[in-house]
Amino acid sequence: MGRILELNGLAFAGASKLALSTLTTEELWRKSGRLDKVSAELFRLNDRKEVPIMLSPTHEEEITTLVASTLKSYKDLPLKLYQITRKYRDEIRPRHGLLRSREFIMKDLYTFDLTVEAAVETYRDVAGAYTAFFSDLKLPILVAEASSGDMGGEHSHEYHLSHAIGEDTVAACKSCGYTANDEVAAARSSRQLDGAISPSNFGIWRGITKDRKTLVNVWYPLMANSPLEDSWNIHAAKSVVSELDTSVSDAVSFWNEAIQEAGEHDGELQLLNVIDSRIAASFEDFRNELPLFPEDLKATHVPQSSITQTPAGTDLNLLRIMDGDGCPRCDTGKLEIHRALELGHTFILGTRYSEPLEASVALPQNPGIRVPVQMGCFGIGVSRILGAVAELLADDKGLNWPRAIAPFEVVIIPTSGVNEQTLEFYDKLSKHESSATGLDVVLDDRKEAFGWKMQDADTIGYPVVIVLGKAWREKGICEVQCRRLSLKENVMAEDVHQYFHVLVRSITSPSTVICAAVHGGAPLNLQLVQASHAPKQRPRAAMSSDQKETINLDTLEPQQLAQVKKQLEEELEHLTTSFAQLHGAQNKFKECLRCVQSRAADSQGMLGPG
Repeated sequence: MGRILELNGLAFAGASKLALSTLTTEELWRKSGRLDKVSAELFRLNDRKEVPIMLSPTHEEEITTLVASTLKSYKDLPLKLYQITRKYRDEIRPRHGLLRSREFIMKDLYTFDLTVEAAVETYRDVAGAYTAFFSDLKLPILVAEASSGDMGGEHSHEYHLSHAIGEDTVAACKSCGYTANDEVAAARSSRQLDGAISPSNFGIWRGITKDRKTLVNVWYPLMANSPLEDSWNIHAAKSVVSELDTSVSDAVSFWNEAIQEAGEHDGELQLLNVIDSRIAASFEDFRNELPLFPEDLKATHVPQSSITQTPAGTDLNLLRIMDGDGCPRCDTGKLEIHRALELGHTFILGTRYSEPLEASVALPQNPGIRVPVQMGCFGIGVSRILGAVAELLADDKGLNWPRAIAPFEVVIIPTSGVNEQTLEFYDKLSKHESSATGLDVVLDDRKEAFGWKMQDADTIGYPVVIVLGKAWREKGICEVQCRRLSLKENVMAEDVHQYFHVLVRSITSPSTVICAAVHGGAPLNLQLVQASHAPKQRPRAAMSSDQKETINLDTLEPQQLAQVKKQLEEELEHLTTSFAQLHGAQNKFKECLRCVQSRAADSQGMLGPG
């Protein structure tokens, strides 16, 4: 995995490799202002001098401090540094093996630029490298607008694998490419309540702030045919109450303890009502009929306040985005909801860390003035990808690795031991005359039964299995197997190399969905998806038309480029599949020809292509 990242992704991004310490000091995190915000996730300890240290969950503070000590001039920029290392987080509920664990392997890339414009351009370049990486894995990736959370910064994107086991929710529009996770996703318009509003239309969820001083009532509209437990959006509530502690399941007991300790007349205790705009006007009408306080807690003297709008002054929608909601970026598109696994996350950090940790450079025109550098952060969960691929592609026989991260591309399994002919075939396949097309091959020469070896190959999940049996010994014919394609094909030894490359191009996954504006010319205000501004016409078919036509790719909008890309991928898949079928028929005809050449057609009959 690390090799694929370095060769196919980060080499394009022009980054240099380093290794940062697993241990870090709390002092750095306190200086950046992040220690208290993420303290629950940290593994903390003291050294023999009682200095508080911790296992690094991520390395923004460390890399910024390192760069700050070496940067002298704007001429040192741009700078890109990356590492592939272990990280540690005290997860509340580790589960699903590698998908959520307390120790995991990540690739971190950190970028440093002089200006916002340069940082945005770097962000797009690295996004292109990420796209190339996931394309090599042939994974159906959703690139979603996301919240920066405790990392800070203005804008970020998450790279998701759509899968039912996923813990994240992503909304995507097929019409324009708009994609966002449920923390920031929006709909074109809010669903409205039918008929007159009554107290029965008020749903409630109770939470509490991190300081345990404020009980938060979240009031959301109960819609017809909407499941209660899945109807409201906790991220929408947190967007207006930043100190809301979403990890607490029994907020009332915590607040009750606070009242008993301080008394209900404590000026710091309060009740906050967060009200969806659709029911806000009716809230005061039904206040006395609604359960403002839990039944066992009648703290009527506690001050109350309400929030009914977003900080921007727009309507507050506390309901989850649902399948079929209108897309906010185009006039006709409908949103589809996906359960997804987050495999990567990218951030434009700006000066979030460079300013407090003093990573600055002198300006070109005014050496006397130093400005903080503009940072970016790009993470890929290496161990999580392995777990996600296993979840996506494994079957009842075993794993099914994509070629890019398989332990070997091909395993050769002789049915009856290894001889000189077998070794020559192995050498020819792995050391092809073109080193660029030589295959990564393993020869199973273990002294085990043939059936055991085949079962072991299925368990490991090699992309291609080559069986050397009786036909190999007598006629030089191999049996090529590919479980992903449910394929078994007899191929002449001299044709195996070419056939393999045709075969692996046929092993595809659903088309990758890319957030268009990551790669397109986004405006410098970083509103990274502007798909609704794109022309409505569809690009002409690149290969299906009988008329020859030249398309200038520079003139196409991102969604049009994505459509052309999809057409080309479909055409390539059709051609490679057809070629594989043709190649199989060709081998059968070759076998017939050998029969004719070796002996006259007699009573034994002739083998014909079936």
